[in-house]
Amino acid sequence: MKKRAVLRVVLAFAIATAAGFGGLASAGDETAAQAGEKTGIEGQFVRVAENNEGWVVLGYETANGSVKSKWMLLNVGITLQNGVRDQKITREQVKLVTPDDQVISMATQQEYMSGFATLDPMNARANIESQSINYFPAGRTRPCRIGFFGNMDQRVGNLSFDEVELDDRSACMGRVYFQVPDGIQYGQYNFDIQFAESIVRVPFKIMTAEEAKQFEKEWKEADKEHKK
Repeated sequence: MKKRAVLRVVLAFAIATAAGFGGLASAGDETAAQAGEKTGIEGQFVRVAENNEGWVVLGYETANGSVKSKWMLLNVGITLQNGVRDQKITREQVKLVTPDDQVISMATQQEYMSGFATLDPMNARANIESQSINYFPAGRTRPCRIGFFGNMDQRVGNLSFDEVELDDRSACMGRVYFQVPDGIQYGQYNFDIQFAESIVRVPFKIMTAEEAKQFEKEWKEADKEHKK
């Protein structure tokens, strides 16, 4: 698994936040569930958040390029912190919070299939453009699939399930989908996963072309500086 030191994450996060792009939600938006949470950046469209219970990686390059679409595709990685008891994450525990504070539940498999004409080309685009989300703590040796959604043929290995089983050795990855009634807008979103005892919130910003260009510049400069 790819992994970076905490200093690497914190440094990049601090520089990007200072530049005014991405990063944590404002202090006024922070809830008790987010107290003590660490949030970082692993790429232009890759965010990481963790607390004492869970670790979540989010890739949203496809979503950032889908402004006005009523479907949002997110690439997600999940694991548990060392020593945390095994648990399951169900689709009801995964939420999206929009810039205007709407809380949206993850789509159902039936909704996904109904929207497949839109989602099939979106999936194809994601296969080409999405940045890696393979960033997990050391010791995650059991890859697993987040299988909330399956495609039309529902072949073995591509079936849909209503839950994901986690332990502190797993590195589970997959795509999740949300129907966004008003379409994807520019601004700050939150991706929330309810673990057994806490919520891990991953803030991410849908950026304009100008913001994305500036962010990429800041990120590359930070990455170069750190490697010196």
